Order: sequence, then C-alpha cells, then structure tokens
Amino acid sequence: MSQEFDVIVIGVGMAGLNVARRTRAAGKSVAVVDELPYGGTCMLRGCDPKKVLVGAAEVIDWQRRMQGSGIAGQARIDWGELMQFKRTFTDGPPKMLEKSLSKSGVATYYGQAHFVDANTLQVGDETFVGKIIVIATGAKPMPLGIAGEELLATSTDFLELEALPERIVFIGGGYIAFEFAHIAARAGAQVTMLEMMPRSLPAFDPDLVDLLIEATKEVGIDIQFETRVLEVVKEANGAFTIKAASPNGSQSFTADLVVHGAGRVPAVDGLQLENAGVEYNKRGVVVNEYLQSVSNPTIYAAGDVAATNGIPLTPVAVTEGIVVANNIVKGNERTADYTGTPSVVFTIPALARVGLTEAEASEQGLKFTVNHQQTASWYSARRTHEKHTGFKVLIEEGTDRILGAHLLGAHAGEVINMFVLAIRHNLTATDIKKTIFVHPAESSDISYMV
Repeated sequence: MSQEFDVIVIGVGMAGLNVARRTRAAGKSVAVVDELPYGGTCMLRGCDPKKVLVGAAEVIDWQRRMQGSGIAGQARIDWGELMQFKRTFTDGPPKMLEKSLSKSGVATYYGQAHFVDANTLQVGDETFVGKIIVIATGAKPMPLGIAGEELLATSTDFLELEALPERIVFIGGGYIAFEFAHIAARAGAQVTMLEMMPRSLPAFDPDLVDLLIEATKEVGIDIQFETRVLEVVKEANGAFTIKAASPNGSQSFTADLVVHGAGRVPAVDGLQLENAGVEYNKRGVVVNEYLQSVSNPTIYAAGDVAATNGIPLTPVAVTEGIVVANNIVKGNERTADYTGTPSVVFTIPALARVGLTEAEASEQGLKFTVNHQQTASWYSARRTHEKHTGFKVLIEEGTDRILGAHLLGAHAGEVINMFVLAIRHNLTATDIKKTIFVHPAESSDISYMV
C-alpha cells in the first residue's frame, strides 16, 4: 500500500532541506528521501570539508611566504590529523539533520528513488504518492567516456583519503581540479593537471586566470593544456598510467592517484523521469520561472539538478529551495533573483568574480571603463608577501554602475562580497568611494579599485 504526502523531496542537500523544512512549517505533510547521508554535497562532500583543507594549505603558504620576515622554521601538513579534524565537520550533520527533520514531523527515508508514474515514487520495496514532488538531487561527476574511467577517484574520494599519495594527476582544469591541486601541493604531493582545453576557468577574467596559473606553477603544479586523456591503466605495482594526446603527440603520465576534476552534471540518472513525463536536458530538469517542471506541473526542481539561470553553487540552491517552498505553499508567485551571484575558486590565492566579464559586457553592447591593476605592491599584499594579486572592475559609463568585479588574492573570497552588495543593491562607484571603511583592512582596498 502506498504512503501519501503533500510534498515529497528527493535529495536532502541545501535545496531539499529548505523545501522540506519550510513546507512542513506551513502545515504540509512532508517526506524526504536520499540514497546518501543527509546533508548534501556542500556540507559533507564538497565546499565545507574542502574549505577545512584549504585552511591548512593557507597556513603552509603564509608560513613559506613569511620566511625571513619574522617567521622561522618549517610547518607541514599532517594529512591524517587534518582528516580527523575535517571529520568533526562532516560526521555529525547526517544524524543531526535526520533527528531535526523527524522532530519537526518530516518523514525520513533512505534509498534510490525512481518515478513509477507522474506522482508515484518507488524506494526499494516501498511506494510513495506525492501531491507535489520536488527533485533536488544535485549533481554528480560528468561521465568522461575514457577507457579505465572506473579507476578514477572522485572529489568525494579525495576528501576521504586517509593518506595523501605522493603523485596525483587531476583530469580537468575547473574549480575542483584547481582547488584540490593547490591543497595537495601544499601538503607535499607532486601534482599534475591535465586540461583538455587551451585555457582554464573560462567563466573568470582571463588576465587574472593567467596570474593564477603563474601562482599555480610557482608552487610546483604542472599544468598541461590541450591534453586529452585517452586511457587510465592500473599497473601491477599499483600505480596508474595515464595515456593522453596533445599537440605534441602522445604523452604518458604516472600517478598514485588519478582524480576526476573535469566537471559535474545534473544527477538525474536512475530517477526514470520519463515515467513521470518530466522533461530534462543536459542542464537538468527543465523548469519555468517558478521552478516548476514545464511538462509535469506537480513536479518542481531546485539546485544543481534544475536547468535554471543560476550557477551551480550552494547559495543558489538555498535560494531556489526557498522559492520552491514558497510556490508550493502560496501558489506560483515567486521567482529566483540571481542578480549579483558571486563565484570563487578557493585556490591560494583565491580567484573571485561577480557580475559581468569584459567579454560579456561587450556582447551586451554596454559602454564601460575598466580599472585593472596587479596589486603586489599594495600594503595589503606586501605585509604578507603576496606576489600574485590583482583586480579588474567594470564601471558603466553614464550610470557609474558596477557591472562586474574580478579579484585575485588571499582575501578575494571575502572582499568580493562588498561588490556583491554593490551590484545587488545598485550602489555606484561613487557610493563606494565616499564610504569610510576600516583601515588597514583588505576590504578597504575596494575604494581604490573603482
């Protein structure tokens, strides 16, 4: 016999949690189901544990930069201890979330859910009927279609390593590959990145990306561009051979670990969306402005699995979860506003952006001035010997609006939020110049960027 609920949420990450909690608070009968521990990628297998590792790597970087300027001795990362510390952030949340949801009256289930028909889900031997079903399953590593793909470690695997291998190859040159490469290099590994494209991080300002690549190479990370991986082979001694093609011909690399860092795709496999008449494409579940399926009005989607204008980031998933919950409870009245959504690559130094790039602004026919400078000579960089720092800010002619801001530096991930406020709330460059900021502080530098 099927169990019936007003709302069933598939996926208990940040999007799904917001939907479940808010619809339950509004009096709906709610169930959640996930095949993985509750909490989602960011909390358990992504952003949060990664940032813990980044923190340790930053300490190493600061210590090395300050050698001869008051800091003596050599610090090192104890990987085992670091993993123990990381687990203090990831071990507790799944059970805490399950307990919290249950206490609020949300029914909790585990397992792979798939659609039987437009409103029915099967999870193991149980079936559930939902008046509304929300898909919030997130994303998964993109299939690469290479021989030996099953030998690759995922980002989740990397974050669970009990010991750090000596030689690591990262396939790809996006967020995951760059961030983990910087962590591994600071922890003492020999790191190689194999990037299929001629450039990395295409969503970011190319001048600052070039500066980041300089910093990346300077810490000993080998980046091979236009290098397409063909096959991964595990040798008898346990090492891996990575066979690749590049403009220079065939190449071969050896590693103790090969990590998939070549991107992620919406996690729709196994849901059998066809049974529910849910339209989807390579970007995810196709939804309207209310995050409702365009082909099945009883289905909503939020987060990385939804084909929206939002970029696949945790704050966007939270926003979309809130929008979906509102529209379930009150009817379709709310849409997501993605204005001023920032994005950061947590390398060392960090790379951040918000708003438009030069290319995007030009494509829109906007007239603007560009303030661009490398800032290694600025006090905020010199005091800790930061060598690779800079900014680029786009200001619209006539309106004085901030069209885009791009930062590279140790504090870029924090300072970018000042520009987020400016873009989101239509503050002008003049508004920023007139503001009295704390000094000395990295955020006060924005007065000189506009």
